[in-house]
Amino acid sequence: MFTGFVRTVILYLLIIAGVRLMGKRQVGELEPSELVLSLIIADLAAVPMQDFGIPLLTGVVPILTLLALTMMFSVLTMKSVRFRALLCGRPSVIIRRGKIDQGEMRRNRLTVDELLEELRCQGYGGPAGVAYAILETNGQLSVLPWQREQPPGRGELGVEAGEPGEPGLPLVLISDGKLLAQNLTARGYDGVWLQKQLSKHGLKEPDQVFLMTVDEVGGVYLAPRSEQEEGRRA
Repeated sequence: MFTGFVRTVILYLLIIAGVRLMGKRQVGELEPSELVLSLIIADLAAVPMQDFGIPLLTGVVPILTLLALTMMFSVLTMKSVRFRALLCGRPSVIIRRGKIDQGEMRRNRLTVDELLEELRCQGYGGPAGVAYAILETNGQLSVLPWQREQPPGRGELGVEAGEPGEPGLPLVLISDGKLLAQNLTARGYDGVWLQKQLSKHGLKEPDQVFLMTVDEVGGVYLAPRSEQEEGRRA
């Protein structure tokens, strides 16, 4: 029993040391390399804790090796930009000056629904109010609004929610080329109105649209499907 206690304490302290090397981060803020390190160390420590027949060094040596590699990689990432990009990746600009980069979304396997969810979590109804949206290397989406969207806000100007001019929450009408007919009906529009909106942008069919939303006062945001994506579908 005492042996198990000592082994557990030693391995626990090693894991704490590994976590401290990664800095004060939340789980969702870990770089890919840091997440892999956490998973491997936890797995290496679990076996000697449970099986007393396995020498303690069997778990300690690999953990110390990983911690040493982590320290070495940390020094290299600070000194070499190329190595940092190779190990941690680079941020991806998903929205640039209000326009969605569909190629970057595809490369990062980010769907329209996930993008809209991230924007809503940060207080944006849709891409129209966003100047830049950057997918960071830790998986979080950083959103930079247009200058006109920054303070003073509507509340400071005496505009209350629900007053005329308040756009409300945009509703998705077309997502990745697929028409959401129930949302079109919910906004009080029909196929004729939709066709007029498509014609304004030189489009004929919903499958030519990557994303289309309409807010409560009729404001339309439409992002055509990129030429590369059209070629893939053809």
